[in-house]
Amino acid sequence: MSTAASIIAELERLSGEFAALIAPLADEQAIRAAQAQFLGKKGQVSTVMKELGRLPPAERPVVGEAVNRIKGAIEHTVAAKLADLVARARAADLARVVDVTLPGRPHGGGHLHLLTQVRLEAIDIFAELGFAVAEGPQVETDWHTFEALAIPKDHPARDMQDTFYVTDDVVLRTHTSPVQIRTMQAQRPPIRIVAPGVVYRRDDDPTHSPMFTQIEGLAVDVDLKFSDLKGVLLHFVRRFFRRDLDVRFRPSYFPFVEPGAEVDMQCSFCGGSGALPTGPCRVCKTTGWVEIGGSGMVDPDVFAHVGVDSERYTGFAFGMGLERMAMLRHGVNDIKFYYEGDLRFLQMF
Repeated sequence: MSTAASIIAELERLSGEFAALIAPLADEQAIRAAQAQFLGKKGQVSTVMKELGRLPPAERPVVGEAVNRIKGAIEHTVAAKLADLVARARAADLARVVDVTLPGRPHGGGHLHLLTQVRLEAIDIFAELGFAVAEGPQVETDWHTFEALAIPKDHPARDMQDTFYVTDDVVLRTHTSPVQIRTMQAQRPPIRIVAPGVVYRRDDDPTHSPMFTQIEGLAVDVDLKFSDLKGVLLHFVRRFFRRDLDVRFRPSYFPFVEPGAEVDMQCSFCGGSGALPTGPCRVCKTTGWVEIGGSGMVDPDVFAHVGVDSERYTGFAFGMGLERMAMLRHGVNDIKFYYEGDLRFLQMF
């Protein structure tokens, strides 16, 4: 049967054994492993401590004090050993000789984000036709975002542009059309602007995001026609995709234009044939056409809200998502890639 003296002697022996074991170690992982070997749940000191319950109550305090002393000595030795490793590493780092004449390691230069590249290129293309850039706030009034564009509060068209409300009368803009309203309020025709910028809608799927980038265009002048709108968009598509692609218009409803139309262009992947050398074109679903945005002639009601004489002036407007344009040109299949900050994606363009 173990006695208090024999248990204390065994603890002292383990303390000396641990000191001999740890002395030559020069690696933190090895030091931690040695500590666990003695102080872990199944360590040697823990095994000896199981004998404590078999001692007479009067002898247990003496053994308990010895256990705490031995454990404290082991922990102190480990801490000192680890501190010595840190000190040695710092000393070695300070003693390291650096050849300052060696050339620096090359780092790849940064470049503009793909969406920024597309936005600047689109601005340049429209500038060729005399369009200037106009900007406005992202946090807008309900009036500029909806009311002035012939979308009153009870209009069902608001369901298509469900937005984020700051107050009942202040919203995050759902399109850059408020810039058109502010421009027409600030200057008289002729007007020819494009309005690029971030917009917000409650959308979230592989082709839609709660935040995305639009570019809209507005032209107001005497005797503007739908054929002028087609000419502008045809010029943009052919310059942006660098191919002789055609555009078509499908009648569609937008509250702020009349007539309104969806704009399609010939698929930039299959050239409008609906087929690729590898099989059917999935981008256009074999139709040969892909939708790129909306357009139309400015509704006289919109002119009335901003004080433009609709008897004298006509105008056209159009809008498209820059993410979608980049998707169609570069084959990006998920809108979230633009915003995740993944270097593998960013370095591709």
